[in-house]
Amino acid sequence: MTRIAAVGDIHLGPDSAGALRPAFETLGDYADLLLLAGDLTRHGTPEEARVVAGEVAGLPVPVVAVLGNHDYQSDRQDEVARELAAQGVHVLEGTSVVLDVRGMRVGVAGVKGFCGGFAGRSGSEFGEPEMKDFIRYTRRCAQGLGRALREVADQGCDLRIALTHYAPVPDTLAGEPPEIFPFLGSYLLAEAMDEEGADLAVHGHAHLGTEHGVTAGGVRVRNVAMPVIDSAFAVYHLTPSNGGGSTATPATRSAARGGASADAR
Repeated sequence: MTRIAAVGDIHLGPDSAGALRPAFETLGDYADLLLLAGDLTRHGTPEEARVVAGEVAGLPVPVVAVLGNHDYQSDRQDEVARELAAQGVHVLEGTSVVLDVRGMRVGVAGVKGFCGGFAGRSGSEFGEPEMKDFIRYTRRCAQGLGRALREVADQGCDLRIALTHYAPVPDTLAGEPPEIFPFLGSYLLAEAMDEEGADLAVHGHAHLGTEHGVTAGGVRVRNVAMPVIDSAFAVYHLTPSNGGGSTATPATRSAARGGASADAR
């Protein structure tokens, strides 16, 4: 069994230093791996990223992250990623990492993702160049996730996790205004997960959403935005099954709370 801790949308800034550190320092008791599902900063500055890096530096478990739309706000996302990587965080964008966790090979494939909508209510590559570019970017994100999941599968991992910021299914958006669903995720992410295979999908972004969802192909999806899980992190237990897949069940969460959460997505 592997214990996966996850949280997104922590939105840390200069006044947040130390807010999550006490909870994160307990991770060795609860989890084997920490996933950060984007929107780690408020405005995507290197200064804010250094605060995030300080919260996770030297933790007793590996840390894997994707960036979110807030982390792109200042057009300095590469610097944000470098600040995190300098403290040992695996920052993914259409890439993957394989970790040895308690005798199992756990592969994490990550991408920020993007908007577009869901089956029957989505945008398409038709019309103005701007609309085509919008959907093509979403498609490239999904293709990057698919490639990363394929890399993980090729390495014979016992468990495969898809980490995104934007939502792959509408299930976990329940509670958000339906009018903004197309701006919270895309069905193309779920298609990549179903086509390439994943044991668990983790995302953030939907502050008013719901924790539990599932793709059409049966991949369990968890919205770990901090306002949703109402905790410093949630923990999920993954156990490989005899058929090569896994079971994903919620475990107890840390009671620690903290961090700053913004209303903006």
